Amino acid sequence: MTSPETVIWLQERTPLGILSPTVLDAIAQVIEEKFFPAGSSLVTEGTSPEALYILQQGQLESQTSNQNNPALACGFLPGAIVQLKELLLDELTPSTITTITECHLWVISASQFCSLVAQYPEISQAFSRLLAQELAEVTSALGYEQERAVALRPYLVTKAKRGIVGTSRYAVRLREQIREAASKSQSVEIFGEPGLEKDNIAALIHYGSPKRREPIIKVNCGILQTSGMDLFGRAGGKPGLLEWLGEGTIVFNNIQELPPELLPSVAQLLETGKYTPVTRSGEPAAQARPCKARVIIISEKTQSDIERCIAYRIKVPPLRVRKTDIQAQVEYYTSLYIRARGLSRPQITPEALRRLQTYDFPGNVTELRNLVERAIVQLGDGRELTEEIFWSAQTKKKQFRLNLLNVYPGLRKFLRSPWWPDRINYGFTFAAFAVMIAILFMGPQTRDRNFVLNFFWAWWWPFFLFLFPFLGRIWCSVCPFMIYGEITQKLSLWLFPRQLKGWPRQKAEKWGGWFMFGLFTLIFLWEELWDLQNTAYLSACLLLLITAGAMIFSAIFERRFWCRYLCPIGGMNGLFAKLSMTELRAQQGICSASCNTYQCYKGGPEKGEGMETNGCPVYSHPAQLQDNRDCVLCMTCLKACPHRSVEFNLRPPAIELWTTHTAHSYEVALLFLLLGGVYLHRLPELQSLLGLEIDLSLFWQHLGFSLLILMIPTAVIFGAYGLMQLTKFGRKPRPFLELTYGYLPLVLGGNLAHYLRLGLGEGGRILPVTFATFGLNGEQLPILVAHPAVIDFLQGATLIFSVLFTIILTQKIAGQPMRSLFWQHLAAIGLGVSMWAIIVA
Repeated sequence: MTSPETVIWLQERTPLGILSPTVLDAIAQVIEEKFFPAGSSLVTEGTSPEALYILQQGQLESQTSNQNNPALACGFLPGAIVQLKELLLDELTPSTITTITECHLWVISASQFCSLVAQYPEISQAFSRLLAQELAEVTSALGYEQERAVALRPYLVTKAKRGIVGTSRYAVRLREQIREAASKSQSVEIFGEPGLEKDNIAALIHYGSPKRREPIIKVNCGILQTSGMDLFGRAGGKPGLLEWLGEGTIVFNNIQELPPELLPSVAQLLETGKYTPVTRSGEPAAQARPCKARVIIISEKTQSDIERCIAYRIKVPPLRVRKTDIQAQVEYYTSLYIRARGLSRPQITPEALRRLQTYDFPGNVTELRNLVERAIVQLGDGRELTEEIFWSAQTKKKQFRLNLLNVYPGLRKFLRSPWWPDRINYGFTFAAFAVMIAILFMGPQTRDRNFVLNFFWAWWWPFFLFLFPFLGRIWCSVCPFMIYGEITQKLSLWLFPRQLKGWPRQKAEKWGGWFMFGLFTLIFLWEELWDLQNTAYLSACLLLLITAGAMIFSAIFERRFWCRYLCPIGGMNGLFAKLSMTELRAQQGICSASCNTYQCYKGGPEKGEGMETNGCPVYSHPAQLQDNRDCVLCMTCLKACPHRSVEFNLRPPAIELWTTHTAHSYEVALLFLLLGGVYLHRLPELQSLLGLEIDLSLFWQHLGFSLLILMIPTAVIFGAYGLMQLTKFGRKPRPFLELTYGYLPLVLGGNLAHYLRLGLGEGGRILPVTFATFGLNGEQLPILVAHPAVIDFLQGATLIFSVLFTIILTQKIAGQPMRSLFWQHLAAIGLGVSMWAIIVA
């Protein structure tokens, strides 16, 4: 390159361009061109400069051992001048410079450059001015950065606390969303419940982005000025946070608390990427300015004006749906706490982990962290975090519940043994039922001479009606109808191997309940019109018809389709089981966190402490049960569960009716039918009370009167609800279907009061009746019957208690003042009084 071209190149490409052409020409005269291969050491740190280097082509890199001044480590591009300052100030080289690529350099030896400086004082003067200018710029920039740091310091987020802990599908998806959001520069909304550490997710997004070296600030929307001056600044005055932030990230925390006056401005910022500084009253509106900062919104409630402007939305799942992650999170928070305090690591017991997994954590991960830290403090010198230490981790669904399987380990052992219910069913009930049917057909036909008929009407009915409030649908676990159904199913599959049909669930849910209602209506009418209570062979026919239904449907459908949808006795049991003070449930958190086989529902081989089973016979998952209707207490789930999730709880009676219950029209129809059945069983007393002269020996008169009596109690309840809607003492009444379940205690109490006379008046004659069944004289055998006054007292007490419980239950279901339910309570009292008149008086 000729000297004029060199001068032009120096003027245009290097800092030497501030010198006059004469000086540049003198410099060009002494330049020596040299080539250095990649990896060559050009300058060594701590040595005296040997030459001035001007990089024409290639790349250089400097490295330094001075940790206090990392700016010395940098790169050089064409046009850079190396060791100029060191030669002018006679200093040692502060860094080592090497070639990254093959480099073409112009070299001026140190002696020649010093001669040029002595010959041309302009060089020193020019570069003194340049250094002074650079120093002023640096000082100005430093002052700006200091002022910026002061303005941003109260809002700075210095680092992310942690990543997303856990391996559940929710945790994996959340990590993917964070990575995706970090790779973009668009606005993000992080939405979720309190306690999910959404601000930490915002920090993870920022520090995972290409602009991680820029600052990130968090602004609590509830304390922003309504004018927006602290956020947008004042036109011609003090800058706002957005201007100080530059290309960093701003996090609007709790956007739902943003002053309404700022909503349009923030929406404009999100939609257009611009903001308008605040102006004083009377001043012209300022021009909108571009915002280089990234915006992240944190919210707990939706803000439609804001959400439509958001480019990317992350829904943070609550901890209650991430039960699989609880163990990992507990271990993580434990590690953090003990490391910070130098403690030894405690172990968490499986029971404590199960308790945490059953808790819903309304405070989410923040509450979990506090629970773990408090548990470690309470542990003291102990080695294990036990269930008792996490005493406050009790979900609302578990309140007022006592798991009887934990209180009585012997009960768990019995219910998991082969005795319950298989050995009882196939070792006793199967044969006993066949013998009883035979005696009903071949023995004497009246209740005072046939012990099976006596047992069925005077023992079975009052005993199981009395058991419903305690053990719910316990009869279904030892029911002979389904034993014969299961035997039929196994025999038919052995004789004719095939695939049984799956359940037509949709049709069964829609029509099965009405089938039960119709069948129960026919049973009631048959019982009344043909005097089944005192006719042995007809009672046997009734039992055989129900057994035949179970056998037929078991041969067609898998498992216990008849029990679940069609059995009239099962329908009654399921209805009254809602009043029970016990329940079989599974701990939902354990099921979702630990189970992936669903053996309690589907069946499967032995796993852990779980036994081999065929799964729930009525296809009910214990963790999904909302009431007792569809649980037959066979304990298959208890035997199959390898995680100890299944519980048998003591609870407030009928609590499901005002908490988790779903009303069904066919259940209400069955409730009305059972209520009418109380009056149907007392037709002679009703005739006497009402002064009617109807000949019940005439079939059609008997049938018509029976149907009318079945409908009258229903009409009373409908009338009471109609009056409630007309009067409306306060709020609108709850839907009819929901409120009607409040009569359930009265229905149960009325039926029990009716059968108490048979149970207490005839049940104790079972020994002489048994002898009479076989043609023997048993008149001298002991009998145990209650005095009529005692029976009246117990019947009356049952009815009074039923009416009181009906009023209380109705209040709980409705959740309204008592005066709003005046007519319904009056109807319950009226029905109770009428039952007293026909049953007790």
